[in-house]
Amino acid sequence: MREISQEIKDAYGKIKDKISYEEFLKKMEEYKEENADVSFIDDISIAQMVVGNYITEKNEPTEEVKDFWKVANLETGTQHINLLGRVMSISNVKKFTSKKGREGKLANLILADETGRIRVVFWTENIKLLDKIQEGDVVQINDVEVKQGFREDETHLNLHSSMEKLDPKEYPDLPPYNDKITPLNEVKGDEEVNVVGRITRVPRIRTFDRNGRDGKVASLELQDKSGTMQLTLWNKDTQIIEDLELAEGDAIKVLGAQSRVRNGEVSLNHSWIGRIVKGDFEVPEYQENILKIGDAHEMRNVTLLGLVSKVYDTITFERDDGTTGKVKSLELEDDTGPIRVTLWNDDTDLDVKKMDLLKIIGGNIEFDDYSGTNYRVNTNWNSKLIVNPPIDNDLKVLLNEVGKYLKPVKIGDLNNIEEDGEEVDVVGRVVNLYEPNEFQRDDGSMGMVRTIEIADDTGMVRVSLWDNKAEHPMKEGDALKIENARSRLGDYQVDLSVGRTSRMVAPSEEEIKALPSLKDVESMIYQTKKIQELAEGDRDVSLSGRILSIGEPTQFTKSDGSSGLVRSIEIADESGVVRASLWDDQANAPLKEGEAIKIENPRVTLRNDNIELSVGRTTLINKISDEEASVPSLEEIEGKLYPSKKIEDIEEGDQNIKVTGEVVDIRGNKILFEMCPNCNKRVNWVDNAYICDICGEEIKKPNMLMIIGLLLEDDTGTISITFFRKAAEEVLGMTTSEAEEIIATTGDEGSLEEKVGDLVGQQITVIADASFDEYNEEVRLNARKTLDVKL
Repeated sequence: MREISQEIKDAYGKIKDKISYEEFLKKMEEYKEENADVSFIDDISIAQMVVGNYITEKNEPTEEVKDFWKVANLETGTQHINLLGRVMSISNVKKFTSKKGREGKLANLILADETGRIRVVFWTENIKLLDKIQEGDVVQINDVEVKQGFREDETHLNLHSSMEKLDPKEYPDLPPYNDKITPLNEVKGDEEVNVVGRITRVPRIRTFDRNGRDGKVASLELQDKSGTMQLTLWNKDTQIIEDLELAEGDAIKVLGAQSRVRNGEVSLNHSWIGRIVKGDFEVPEYQENILKIGDAHEMRNVTLLGLVSKVYDTITFERDDGTTGKVKSLELEDDTGPIRVTLWNDDTDLDVKKMDLLKIIGGNIEFDDYSGTNYRVNTNWNSKLIVNPPIDNDLKVLLNEVGKYLKPVKIGDLNNIEEDGEEVDVVGRVVNLYEPNEFQRDDGSMGMVRTIEIADDTGMVRVSLWDNKAEHPMKEGDALKIENARSRLGDYQVDLSVGRTSRMVAPSEEEIKALPSLKDVESMIYQTKKIQELAEGDRDVSLSGRILSIGEPTQFTKSDGSSGLVRSIEIADESGVVRASLWDDQANAPLKEGEAIKIENPRVTLRNDNIELSVGRTTLINKISDEEASVPSLEEIEGKLYPSKKIEDIEEGDQNIKVTGEVVDIRGNKILFEMCPNCNKRVNWVDNAYICDICGEEIKKPNMLMIIGLLLEDDTGTISITFFRKAAEEVLGMTTSEAEEIIATTGDEGSLEEKVGDLVGQQITVIADASFDEYNEEVRLNARKTLDVKL
């Protein structure tokens, strides 16, 4: 606290018998801290507040009332002065929050005498004094202080300030107050006016960048007998809309408004010293003119009401100045037709969806040959958008009738569509979800497409998702609503295409409840079959089983010269075994033996009199739990599918038989064979090069194929058995690449003979197929899988 003045000491003298001087000063510090946000409280006022806690005394002015100061003579820093003048304007009360989070109020009054004008600031504690006066009154204001303001000198009231209204007849020399009400059509630019009008539009408050800070603006639409005009409120003045609860239809008086001309149009700005008063003023009653959409032509500032029939995704773009903008389109429809609506920037965040009612106040209709409706409504920063406004019941019934055709169609009804490109909405559950694929367009740019299949209780449809729609997050079983999808007629069915003008949104709770579960959908769409029941040409088949064996992926060259990948696996259930070929991306699926999987929509073919499955891009293969699988364990399957046979009982054509015997001999000393990487046929070493007779070209680096021939014996006889590829690796206990490395290190192709020779005397159990070898005229075994090798 600064040096103690005599005035403060005199104040303490009034209560010195009630409190010590140290305690007095301590309480002053506490009061000063509590009132740190009140600008007009000084040390003397703080001292008097402490005194007031101990004695009750009549507040007397700290300075005897003397002659009134003239405005022209006021100087910054002058305190405890008295003013007399005419009230030229009173501002609306403004709320503020101090740096310490405390809320307060202030209002401005412009006081004039014959020498000039000055701003008088009323704070929270003084606001009540304004209730007794209005513009034009002559008042006496006592005990104020002159301070340097933002624009010029201004006066501030304090806790002890007072004000009283005087008889204006006794002060004829004071400047007169102009209370003239100017009709809106007579307002010119650059003048201060008073107007009375009825509010025909209250837009939402907009924000903008004001030199790095957020600014606010709202423009009310006013109407009187002579015409209409905008009244713009800036920054903190926009709070007046909420404080006065302003709405369409309210009549207001605007005092001290500042007019301006921009682009040839006159408008009003609410001045910082002006005031808005809501009351019962003589202005025309508010009559809203809602334009029928069918009557639309090029016109400005119209009001439309309709049902939202289409909503498009927001598009972000870059302006010429490098800033980012947003635009969003939708279509509005009433009983006379549709019209395109364009929303810009903040308005694109409007939470509006199909089938909502939307009211647009202050839109501009422009001709647009590309909109599909000839005209479009362009909204702007001063438009007002109301979603699902209260409307007359008859009008609601009329618009609901318009919206009947907007409801999503059942998927089963899509096949009734007869034209490409027809827009439809569907709601379904994601049944199949395929991986996205990138592609190159004719212009060289890259695109992306993803195929999904969705279903409801009437059927399933294939949907192509393009570019950013392909990245929409989803998983199997999710409920999905697609708006503005375009039909695409296929040979046997209608597919849907979801591109730039389509939307993917979450369905409503009612729409989700109407969908069957994923399990019910799958049972409805797919015919679940056991492996033994599969037939050539089966479509929409679902089967579950366990993986018995997995081959290594093999690369090949397609007819168009591109590379492909294929991998073979064997799947079994309690009824049988089937071979499945996994193509391209499916060949890299992370699978392992013994896992239970479900395969949906494979291509079922017949090859060498055996049913096989082709698993490509349009087939789903998923791991499932043991409970979902509903198939026996791997051990149970193998026990049922692989009947054990003695060697003497083996017959030509036996498949998947289990044979156990002792290795008694090795057939051949070469186990690695060079193969053409293109056609997978053996190559020959000719003139220091590998030559493929089939492809007719030199092979620089052939693939290696491991083949091991053994003679197997049990107590009933002997039989030759050949192990190829993985089966060979299993029985040898060594991979092909490891065998290649041994040969490369030793430089001797026979260096593996000892490793193969170690198999002699071993007892092995294998799964094998039997066939007749016409050259040796004997039945031989081709090993499919090695189950056990032991002494």
